[in-house]
Amino acid sequence: MTTAGNGAHAPSVTMRDVAKVAGVSVATVSHVINDKPGARIGEDARRRVHDAVAALGYRPNALAKTLSQGTSRFIGLVADQIATTPFAGQIIHGAQDEAWKHGFVLLVANTDGNPEVENDAIAMMLEHQVRGILYSTWYHREITVPAALHQTDSVLVDCFAPDSGLAAVVPDEVQGGRTATDELIAAGHRRIAFVNTTTPSPAQSGRLAGFRQALTAAGIDIDDALVLPASPEQEGGYLATPQIIDSGATAVFCHNDRVAMGLYDGLREHGLRIPEDMAVIGFDNQDVIAAHLRPTLSTVALPHYEMGAAGVRVLLGIDEPGVSNPTLVTCPPILRESI
Repeated sequence: MTTAGNGAHAPSVTMRDVAKVAGVSVATVSHVINDKPGARIGEDARRRVHDAVAALGYRPNALAKTLSQGTSRFIGLVADQIATTPFAGQIIHGAQDEAWKHGFVLLVANTDGNPEVENDAIAMMLEHQVRGILYSTWYHREITVPAALHQTDSVLVDCFAPDSGLAAVVPDEVQGGRTATDELIAAGHRRIAFVNTTTPSPAQSGRLAGFRQALTAAGIDIDDALVLPASPEQEGGYLATPQIIDSGATAVFCHNDRVAMGLYDGLREHGLRIPEDMAVIGFDNQDVIAAHLRPTLSTVALPHYEMGAAGVRVLLGIDEPGVSNPTLVTCPPILRESI
């Protein structure tokens, strides 16, 4: 005979064991545990079943329950690179927290953008009869939806597909661009440059639209000479510095924090101080950059955590999709020392 002390596992408690202790049928135990609607079971019998479950430490077979109900307590999340991208990885964190709050567990598959891996991941999740799938990209863009996503409830996160019929949750790029510009205007600046990316994207067009909206609302004439194209990297901000100085701008809205980091280097080389000689605000809130520049960088955050959480709520029907799909999530300002 084996004992717990020799490392052997005790036999698992079955529904039949619970029925024997409670003095009821196995069917009654099943109805009570699964809370079957319409089952005519007296309160005394229900109490005895619950007491027996507690006394024996019975745990329902999750796989069997999944097969019988046709769904599980899993939500799938298929991502291209967000699991390996620190700031975008907050999408997973937000989705995981929200799923857990509603009694679900998140299954995550990071595909590195490999279509074959992606198809296998979706197939695996469908085999596990997930409640639905969140499909996410590490930056905001339009996508072509994998056909398999239409086999279950699916929500796109940080991406969109206009003709797919799928709900999407994305950052409000226009609002974010307007918020960044409003902060510079509130600090007293009237001649504001915008270093925008040369890469076509919702971020490129949306942040520019927000920049222009803020200027118009403040009664400031839009000067297209103050909108400067640059690569969305540190080098882009650095190379744009001479044009910014020559423009007479007193403040700069940078397309992202990497551009702002390059601008910091360029301004320093020209002997200019931030924010005394030039105010700077970025976008993304990449903490490894923004919080560690000197002075620390004011920026607008991409709401990755909130997008992940909102994706779960839309999937579960807790939140209705936006009146105009996709659902837009607010990009909040993170004010530090650079304005």
